Amino acid sequence: VQLQASGGGLVQAGDSLRLSCTASGGTISTYAMAWFRQVPGKQREFVALISQSGGATHYADSVKGRFTISRDNSENTAFLQMKSLKPEDTAVYYCTVGPGSTWDYWGRGTLVTVSS
Repeated sequence: VQLQASGGGLVQAGDSLRLSCTASGGTISTYAMAWFRQVPGKQREFVALISQSGGATHYADSVKGRFTISRDNSENTAFLQMKSLKPEDTAVYYCTVGPGSTWDYWGRGTLVTVSS
């Protein structure tokens, strides 16, 4: 499975962005999906995950209430809607799929930069 994240960019604090993660080379419907982010020099951190069916989601406390993860299995795509962005949300965002206990496939990240 190959994953491609897109939708990043430069925005101002308070703005919104929607990231997409499109899978190819396999179906993602049997996998949980998640977004992580990483700031240079820091560890990659969990942002949000969604179950195979989309019926269950989980968020990092830092993004709860501002970010929404969703998926469209018919399009082999997951999304991360980000609202009320803060400068501390600046990072490279990665999507990943796996059974949930592990994350087996990772895409190249997409850079989100939030200016103050």
